[in-house]
Amino acid sequence: MQTPVASDATIKAISELAESAGLEHVHMLGWRDLDDDEAGGSEVHAHNIASIWAQSGVQVTMRTSAAVGQPSSTVRDGYKVSRKAGRYGVFPRSALAEITGKLGPCDGLIEIWNGMPFGSPIWWRGPRAIWLHHVHGPMWAMTLPGPVARVGVAIEEKIAPPFYRHQPIVTLSPSSKKELVEDLGFDADRVSVITPGVDPFFTPGETRSATPLAVAVGRLAPVKDFPRLIRIMAGVRKNVPDLELVIVGEGFERDLILSTIAEYHAQDWVQLAGRVSDEELRSLYRRAWVAASASIREGWGMTLTEAAACGTPTVATNISGHADAVDVGRSGLLATTDDELIQIMTSVLTNTELRSKLQQGALDRAAELTWEHAAIANFEVLAADAQSRTKNRKRKP
Repeated sequence: MQTPVASDATIKAISELAESAGLEHVHMLGWRDLDDDEAGGSEVHAHNIASIWAQSGVQVTMRTSAAVGQPSSTVRDGYKVSRKAGRYGVFPRSALAEITGKLGPCDGLIEIWNGMPFGSPIWWRGPRAIWLHHVHGPMWAMTLPGPVARVGVAIEEKIAPPFYRHQPIVTLSPSSKKELVEDLGFDADRVSVITPGVDPFFTPGETRSATPLAVAVGRLAPVKDFPRLIRIMAGVRKNVPDLELVIVGEGFERDLILSTIAEYHAQDWVQLAGRVSDEELRSLYRRAWVAASASIREGWGMTLTEAAACGTPTVATNISGHADAVDVGRSGLLATTDDELIQIMTSVLTNTELRSKLQQGALDRAAELTWEHAAIANFEVLAADAQSRTKNRKRKP
């Protein structure tokens, strides 16, 4: 991926906000960072914003869990990364590091609540913003044993929300905001929607595949539901017999997906590409006729907007996140049931006029999404909280 380069106007806007709000040092707390083997869209989002803030003169430190094969501390694109503790130990140890000042001075805190919260409202009294991309809901039971999953659901939906309801929350899409308000009971006025950008590396080019090609990108994890996608594509092939599917990504469900491929005798038309280079991914997006996703939950749909930037439209499940990343009818089509997804996928692959319209719409949609806007808007939320706290302190006798 290509780290975004901030324009002079963006640098000026963020640096002036930082100076006026007293935000010289900002810490980010996240479950994983970009170099983790299981990094996904959330980590790309955090990296791009942190790098733009760093380019603007803000001293950014990101605290995450340890990553296999990565040093415990490093500097990436201008910001510091501290990797300590395991997948679960990172939560209490990050809090302790902040309380004791081991991470250095901190004027503002970003907590990335990715399923399990860090609990910052309990132990941090300074300016903050909470990045909460979506409610995990059924994802808990997909990845954890029953009793542990139930604890996760209870923490996310019952125990933690009361501590966060008066905090500034940032999410990626209007549909995710609706979930946070309706499912977790957050005040709509405290939840800001700031869409992510699209990596400028992803651009149109190359020649489309001579035969129908669909590409699906993501971690091989239950929430992505690649077995269902293969089942849907098998249905599409009854109408489009030369259709091929390439799945990009790695994860612990690889064996299950391989068994699904065998079940549908799909070895000749489904390719598990694993982890690929950025150049290979861009080439796949450019050559594909459609980007596909059968995900159950998403905070956004970053791979879909990457494909859109390459001029490739989307056919995907109609879920929160997808419903905002995709401008339905302009950059792609969404559906709920297998039969509906088979129908719209077939339409896109067999109707040249429709596909051409969606290809142009995809390019137009992607052009609306920039990381510079996301970086400025997120810093504005943090700065507003800092300035509000300063005013409140001045009012006290």
